[in-house]
Amino acid sequence: MKRPLQVTLLVLSGLGLLHASLFTDLSLRFVKEGMRPMLVASGVLLLVLGVAEAWSSQKPVSGDDDADGHGHGHGHGHDHSTVPRIAWLLFLPALSLLFYAPPALGAYTAAREAPKAVAEQRYFDPLPATSPIPLTLTQFTSRVQQDHKRDIGGRSVRMTGFVTPDKGADGWYLTRIIFTCCAADAQSVKVRIHGAAALPANTWVTVTGTWHPGGTLGTSSAPAALDARTVKKVAKPVNAYTDALPLF
Repeated sequence: MKRPLQVTLLVLSGLGLLHASLFTDLSLRFVKEGMRPMLVASGVLLLVLGVAEAWSSQKPVSGDDDADGHGHGHGHGHDHSTVPRIAWLLFLPALSLLFYAPPALGAYTAAREAPKAVAEQRYFDPLPATSPIPLTLTQFTSRVQQDHKRDIGGRSVRMTGFVTPDKGADGWYLTRIIFTCCAADAQSVKVRIHGAAALPANTWVTVTGTWHPGGTLGTSSAPAALDARTVKKVAKPVNAYTDALPLF
């Protein structure tokens, strides 16, 4: 690969990483918040390498014009190197970081996979007296299916997520997609919502309601489902790929 191409690719890649991780929040579509500093450092490093490569290419190489004593090198003054065609494809990911961001994961992904299995939990702190109780979707699912005290029954709760339609059944899903590390290992946690019309897919909402009875509360037979009392549209959080508490 010729030096001008190398320099351009390094600089574009560095700018793309900085655009996605430092100047915008695009990187949070692909990796966890904790990896953001490493992306920024990588972008800076690529820029430094690109500048260093450009500077070194301007330095004259001694002996090039007198390699055989006749004013030209052994290559007869010709540069026979060519850039492999495949090398130009390396520009596509670099340019995409600058000018085209792939769409974020959402309802399309969540609708095609089973809900994430919640971790086993044996002990639960008493629920606060406040009403409605702010919970994450994971906390709600754990309470419904594992809390043998059944404290969640009849209590009003409030959760935030995005809408995932379920065309083949009654209700829709309140959903969160969670990154363990990055988009490649994303998993979804879903709570079925009853008693309220679904807003368009990927709309972020805060839902208030009570557990929708079914199976035996406090066991795995109990559905992670809610009878909605209110559904309020909210803004998408900046860091959308965590199972966080309600936005308000």
